[in-house]
Amino acid sequence: MNTEQDGYPTGHTPLLSDPPGRPARALVEALSGVSAATACAKLHHQGVTRTFIDGPAPLHRDAEIRVTGAAVTLQFMPQREDVFTGQGQEDAERRSALWAVLESIRPGDVLVVSAQAAQRTGCLGDMLVRYFKLRGGAGIVVDGRIRDAGRVRALGVPVWCTGVTPHYASQTELFPYAYNVPVAVGGALVRPGDLVIADDDGAVVVPPSHAQAIADDALAHQDKEEFARRRLDAGGRLSDYYPLTGRGLDEYVAHQGSSNGR
Repeated sequence: MNTEQDGYPTGHTPLLSDPPGRPARALVEALSGVSAATACAKLHHQGVTRTFIDGPAPLHRDAEIRVTGAAVTLQFMPQREDVFTGQGQEDAERRSALWAVLESIRPGDVLVVSAQAAQRTGCLGDMLVRYFKLRGGAGIVVDGRIRDAGRVRALGVPVWCTGVTPHYASQTELFPYAYNVPVAVGGALVRPGDLVIADDDGAVVVPPSHAQAIADDALAHQDKEEFARRRLDAGGRLSDYYPLTGRGLDEYVAHQGSSNGR
């Protein structure tokens, strides 16, 4: 769909596919305790191997930074003189996909931005992240850079990006072109409505069709790892408890039985 809006550069307007469906809130909550590493491993075992969004790292360094939510996507494209150019670029952004995608944010959404790992484009800054927060957005993953890093950190919105820059979004080589379309982000395909899990290890995309199985299996997996972690801390042998097989697994099953029988 391409709806005309007066004032957009050289007559072009933001490109928008059909609005994304959001997964059920219960499904998002079921994944909320699953780490990015566990989700990535479990998807790999199911044959979905290209799920890690390579490059974006946490802007914040809080110990427990974690976000799980539905992906809303924004695509930056290279500027070209006959399409996007001129001194009025920053003003033109308000009639671009950048402003449009922020108006579409719902509570719990994760904004995923494809910016080709550009080093000189500040995809988002203080005001836009502030508005994202006011709309109820959960977190932002950018295959590129942001600006106003100090103010963004102060807002408390979890952000994963490849770095910072003083430039505004269309100041140099890219322009926000389309939203709620499939995007390539850090070597991974992200479609609107996919689930995103992001924490200290980075961001992973979870197809909705695999999400419930991942939630069920991953929580059991993490419980086993926590048991193994306690045994190793108590002096247990690595070969007995990681991975948890053989005698270690038997011990875990017995432990679970005694815990459930209380």
